[in-house]
Amino acid sequence: MSKGLFITATDTDAGKTYVSSLIVRALRNERIDAVGYKPICCGDRNDALEMADASGFNNPSGALLDKINPVWMKTPAAPHVASMFENAPIEKEVLLRGHQALSGEHACVITEGVGGWLVPINGMEFSVAELAGAIGDPVIVVVGNKLGALNHTLLTVEAMRSRGIEPAGLVFNNLIDELDTATITNKGIVEDMCGVEVITDVIRGQEEIESWPFMEILGL
Repeated sequence: MSKGLFITATDTDAGKTYVSSLIVRALRNERIDAVGYKPICCGDRNDALEMADASGFNNPSGALLDKINPVWMKTPAAPHVASMFENAPIEKEVLLRGHQALSGEHACVITEGVGGWLVPINGMEFSVAELAGAIGDPVIVVVGNKLGALNHTLLTVEAMRSRGIEPAGLVFNNLIDELDTATITNKGIVEDMCGVEVITDVIRGQEEIESWPFMEILGL
């Protein structure tokens, strides 16, 4: 049976694709048949291309890229807004079928959400939170480490717990080269305040990540 992780974040541009790709590469370096899944892209398709590259697919296009990214909205906005502009409702079943298809072909699927935890996909009836719940994989939160990260992280964790989902861990993504007081202290404080472990932190420009924390969560 295929295993997987769902990667969400405290905000847009927190580094979901960057971290998700590092995780896929790390697992594949352990000879685990891991593949990235980007259910929705809005605007360009660069996130899907990066996930495909991490998964070992060179210059993917057509049907292969559509498997990794089944819904591509050309409007650079939240999925719900983009679908309104393009008059193309996003169907939950399409996203779940895409995940099921990859799960049937690969040992591990790393799913990257879009935006933050409560970003609407089809109104508030179907958001990233509902997608993660429907997929059912452990959820890792990427924290964009900057001033304000404490508030964003605590709100995200609270929103997850309100839906009965306990975060499997936090990944701190350092967005700046030179850390300041806020970014240096955020990691320890947030662990104490929300009780969720920071399983690793990523330095800006880092090209590899240790696989063992993610393998442990996956039970591999």
